[in-house]
Amino acid sequence: MNILDQIVLRKKVEVAHAKQQVPITELERAAHFNRKTYSFKDFLLSPERTGIIAEFKRKSPSKGLINGASTVGDVTSAYAAAGASALSVLTDSDFFGGRPQDLLEARAANDIPLLRKDFMIDEYQLLEAKAWGADVVLLIAAILTPSEIKHLSAVAKSLRLNVLLEVHNREELLRSICPDLDAIGVNNRNLADFTVNIQTSFDLVDEIPNDFMKISESAINATATIRDLKEVGFNGFLIGENFMKTDDPGAAMRDFVSELISV
Repeated sequence: MNILDQIVLRKKVEVAHAKQQVPITELERAAHFNRKTYSFKDFLLSPERTGIIAEFKRKSPSKGLINGASTVGDVTSAYAAAGASALSVLTDSDFFGGRPQDLLEARAANDIPLLRKDFMIDEYQLLEAKAWGADVVLLIAAILTPSEIKHLSAVAKSLRLNVLLEVHNREELLRSICPDLDAIGVNNRNLADFTVNIQTSFDLVDEIPNDFMKISESAINATATIRDLKEVGFNGFLIGENFMKTDDPGAAMRDFVSELISV
């Protein structure tokens, strides 16, 4: 059993427990549940922003603790000020050190799209995302069947949430495309063994229909890489560890963006 299998097994237990603790009616009464969500596409394509989806992540199964000192409000607001098009916040607790409160704090501090980064396997989690202030949800093709992707993306759209589908290879991509997606992300990290290879994005970009925003995820640590990815058609770039591994992630992003726009 690889780490992804372990995460999904744990997630099933976690979701079942959450359903017992917080009924759907309580989620629907949350302050953020009826807010108008931001358009992921509009912010990704805005000439005033960078296309970067900047991530707040405390730890990961492959790297262990990445940053245990920085606070989500300070980091995400600094990301936004530096030109992030969207913010990604991990809410998985056991494997990534996230928590629902992180999403709520990021929402309170920012007025740009917020992605709930988690392992979504149940429509209950979509309701949570809406209640906690998310604008975008992630569906990972590696852990979902085509019918599950179609169902969850339709439910997400009914909640006025944007949907980012994550794929790791051509087979996942071709079996997972459905009408209710807003963006398709190519994860350059193999979730079975956590190795990374940026070439995955270049191999798959032309396979993604132009109807969808195209996102490259992971293994992006140089501005030249973003320029190359833009050249072949990518609209967004999810960056996490490259900023979070520093003492001041916000400053790291400011320096990165300064270099990006200076050429």
